[in-house]
Amino acid sequence: MTTRASAMNPSDEHMHTPAPDVDPSKGLASGEVLRIRQEYGFNEVADEKRRQLLEFLGKFGGMSAFMLELILLISLLLGKHADAVVIAALLVVNAVVGFLQERRASGIVDALKSRLRVASRVLRDSAWQVVPARDLVPGDIVRVRPGDFVPADLRLLSGSLRIDQSAMTGESADVPRSAGEALFSGSVVRRGEGDAVVVATGTRTLYGRTTELVRLAKPKLHIEEVVGRLVRWLFTILGLLLGAVLALAAIRGMTMVEILPLMLVLLMSAVPVALPVMFTVSMAVGSRELARLGVLVTRLSAAEDAATMDVLCVDKTGTVTMNRLGVAEVVPLAGATEDEVLQSGALASREANNDPVDMVFLAAAAGRSGVMDGPVPATISFEPFDPERRRTEAVIEQDGRRFLVMKGAVRTIAGICRERPDTLARLDAIVAASAQKGYRTLAVARGPEAGACRLIGLVSLYDPPRPDAASLIKRLGSLGIQVKMLTGDALAVAVETARLVGLEDIRRMSDLASPEKRAGKAAGDLIGNAGGLAEVYPEDKYRVVRHLQEAGHVTGMTGDGVNDAPALRQAELGIAVSTATDVAKGAASVVLTEPGLTNIVALVEQGRVIYQRILTWIINKISRTILKAGFVSVAFLMTGKFVVSAFAMLLLTFMTDFAKIALATDRVQPSGKPETREIGGHVLVSVLLGVAMVAEALLLLSLCDAPFGLSEHDGRLYSFSFLTLLYLAVFSIISVRERRHFSSTMPGGTLLGALAAVTLTGTALTFAGLPGLLPLRYWQLMVIFGYAMLACLGVNDALKVILLRLVVAGGQRRLATGPPLPRSP
Repeated sequence: MTTRASAMNPSDEHMHTPAPDVDPSKGLASGEVLRIRQEYGFNEVADEKRRQLLEFLGKFGGMSAFMLELILLISLLLGKHADAVVIAALLVVNAVVGFLQERRASGIVDALKSRLRVASRVLRDSAWQVVPARDLVPGDIVRVRPGDFVPADLRLLSGSLRIDQSAMTGESADVPRSAGEALFSGSVVRRGEGDAVVVATGTRTLYGRTTELVRLAKPKLHIEEVVGRLVRWLFTILGLLLGAVLALAAIRGMTMVEILPLMLVLLMSAVPVALPVMFTVSMAVGSRELARLGVLVTRLSAAEDAATMDVLCVDKTGTVTMNRLGVAEVVPLAGATEDEVLQSGALASREANNDPVDMVFLAAAAGRSGVMDGPVPATISFEPFDPERRRTEAVIEQDGRRFLVMKGAVRTIAGICRERPDTLARLDAIVAASAQKGYRTLAVARGPEAGACRLIGLVSLYDPPRPDAASLIKRLGSLGIQVKMLTGDALAVAVETARLVGLEDIRRMSDLASPEKRAGKAAGDLIGNAGGLAEVYPEDKYRVVRHLQEAGHVTGMTGDGVNDAPALRQAELGIAVSTATDVAKGAASVVLTEPGLTNIVALVEQGRVIYQRILTWIINKISRTILKAGFVSVAFLMTGKFVVSAFAMLLLTFMTDFAKIALATDRVQPSGKPETREIGGHVLVSVLLGVAMVAEALLLLSLCDAPFGLSEHDGRLYSFSFLTLLYLAVFSIISVRERRHFSSTMPGGTLLGALAAVTLTGTALTFAGLPGLLPLRYWQLMVIFGYAMLACLGVNDALKVILLRLVVAGGQRRLATGPPLPRSP
């Protein structure tokens, strides 16, 4: 008689969804699934819809908006109604652009989120299949394994588990669960495996929120915090300049009403109008490009972390190798045959788990005629592979008798079978000989259910390196990233695999705990000089990451299992590989959708591109703020009059800041070495460039004062100053976007188009009769344009290259040779 599984248990009040009885050996039929889903819907809790009106109104807050609102108030107090209208329009445009770009970025994030949703193994129509967790319905038979999120409220039918319910109940200790007990949605399977029936989905689960099991965190970027501090410093500098102006004005007997316009101009020069939009667009464009390359970013800071990473720890299996095992050799022992060895190994496997080692034994046994013939064996119990136990085992019933089969690490199985020392030595010799070929050898044992097991053979498996592994490891090395291979395999296997992909100096993990090896050296030094570590347990990876970080490295870590989660979370860049468990994906900041290292190279290069674009914005913003504020303040101190109107400064700030948004799509050559989070050198370079442009602008003003008749009419002076600042700003963007000479790479088409549009528009506006602006003669325009181009692309570009070489590169060399930098917790 077939046992039926009920999806309803009255003893649990929350599990109230009525569902049909289901045959655990067949699962629901497709027609039943559709009928039940029509009644209960998908297994999800719909996200609360965000109020777009409130989001839009929120764009009128923040540092940039508050500064514009203050300028608007001052303009109204001064009776400059035309300026006030333009400022109000700028506020609205800034809010609209920021709102639309964030909505676009949100759409990209939602697309990534849909690709990261949890999948479940479900039995339907008598066949196991993998479906999105949102497609589950009450009555479905699902299989849960270590590392899985429980996708709905379940009742365990078979097996025994230990689960982590801390996310729902706050219980810090794992909770045991056996057949008949409930598993709550959102808990995590730590050990064991089993089949379960779905009893509640979506809003009917006790804790719900299934679709948010993998969250896309959005922490503030480290570099964005730096920019915030820099802008505050810029306002401090403006305050000092304004203080000097006020002191001089008091000496000259000028009133506050006369000084207020200068305050207005200085404030306008420093407002970071496009700051929020710049970061939003940069991250959205970068995330979309990475998604196209097969890299899903689950934490926005991942791009910055990838740019600064200098050590990458990678799993051997699936990342360096193909993760497609095959049987290379079978060595029968104790009178057994090769077929018997493969049969016992297959019986100690389970197809539903889709475990690579299990699958290769099952395939090898099925591929040999007669191996699996005879009465169909029944699996009474099955214990999956556990990193601590290092074996799988099963109790099998066949022809009315029960027996035990197991497979696993040779030393582990030999110890259980109580082999003699001379046998152990012979086994070690066989394993060593196989390891020299890069083979991984497992032992297979068989025996009565309650008696002593007998080791019946060894099976050597081979997982060849990926064809592109060696070239990609070499490519990462050329980018300044040390690659370290971590594997649980024996040292001999690890050494052979490493040799094939160009890695050297592979060591045992136990070396870290060896007092004689650690004497006088930090653990990080031992790892830092190694090309990889063998005999690594999953929990050791966390120690490896900590050691490398303590040695001053920015560390990346790849992982796939539940035990990798602490290391993935600890690493600056946690990378969940394409076959990772749900727990690993939740802990990582990046999820790969394709196997191997190809996507990691793309991640590093794209991260450095994004970093370079943002750094260009920082350098340009600082230097241009110093140019505008310094030029206006020094000219006022020298002449006692304003050289540019508040309206013209507002127009200039608006046009150039929004043109710089195009930097987010600029064609950038990624750096050939890891970036640094210490950008003090770049800040100093930008300050010096700003001072140089102030001197150049003042020199041009003094040279052109008489020939241009600037002293005869303020409108002509305002137009001259406006165009001088505009042309210097445009050409400085072209210069600072490249760390080498500006001619090393061509700017992107979007950036060139934006700069050309700003230049033509700004020039045309001086002929439009706007308040305070008078048109200049065409030859005068050409003089200003040519002077700005020569100053920025000639003098300043050469100065930039020299300063970056002396200040930034020299500082990085001192950091590299000095003691490790202290790390923030």
